[in-house]
Amino acid sequence: MPRHLNLRQIEAFKALIEHGTVSRAAEMLNISQPAMSKLIAHLEADACLKLFDRLKGRLAPTSHAMLLYDEVGRIFAGVRQVENAVEAIRREQQGRLGVGVMAALAGSFLQLATTGFLKSHRTVFCSIQSLSSEWIVDRLVARKLDIGLVSGRLDNPYVKLEPLSEHPVVCIMPLGHRLAAKGHIEPLDLHQVEFVAYHRDTYFGNIIDKMFETYGVEPRTVIDSNVAPTLCEFVAAGLGVSLVHPLTLSGMEHRLAVRRFEPETLFKFQLGRSSGNRNAALVEDFANELRESAAQICSTVLSGS
Repeated sequence: MPRHLNLRQIEAFKALIEHGTVSRAAEMLNISQPAMSKLIAHLEADACLKLFDRLKGRLAPTSHAMLLYDEVGRIFAGVRQVENAVEAIRREQQGRLGVGVMAALAGSFLQLATTGFLKSHRTVFCSIQSLSSEWIVDRLVARKLDIGLVSGRLDNPYVKLEPLSEHPVVCIMPLGHRLAAKGHIEPLDLHQVEFVAYHRDTYFGNIIDKMFETYGVEPRTVIDSNVAPTLCEFVAAGLGVSLVHPLTLSGMEHRLAVRRFEPETLFKFQLGRSSGNRNAALVEDFANELRESAAQICSTVLSGS
């Protein structure tokens, strides 16, 4: 009659499937190879199933093993959900706030907003993670983060998303650039001008490419980047001009010439939070600080351009 399986056997089985050899699996569980082999042998005996074929000194999973592995994966996914819930509860108890931010906004803007938030929430611990927008949304759904700053193109039914800062893009250029003599920049001004572009695979890069196509403009792209702060550094270094959202150049205003771009080309970022967040009060306070900081920075940039 089969005996009840134990968790250590299941952990050993999962490690062996995922790492391929007894030695690697044993290393991952911090046990000896004989102990690992013993756990697997006991698992097969207790389950009354042949889970591995012995081939030239290696253990090859059988079809029964792979069926069992699928079920084990679901069990461990459930355990991770419990761990995420525990972390969310711990953050609420300890006054912790998990913040995810896309790289474009991870500079001075976030520093300004977070500093303002902490002045009125001195006992709160903030954990800031710079991630892609897709990863931020995933972690909001899993409740590993409380709030996130993401691209304007994303949508997810399990995350509450709202516009954070929808403003017209501005033209940035090196100090002393010949176009800085103009009061505003138009698409034709950029024809055959050295241009620092967002990579065409990015949401923002796609918007700018379509705008140039509409006006029949072909800038002379000298370099591209998918990270806004890097793009701004290239412009400041004199490689060319570019078009950016006002928030992404926060902290670099004095190193760049900034001019309005007409006709207006709007671009937005989004503020995301998971549904039913237990940290709702802190999240809302932080969101308010983000909105105020965004409005302040964009107003300053646009009024001086």
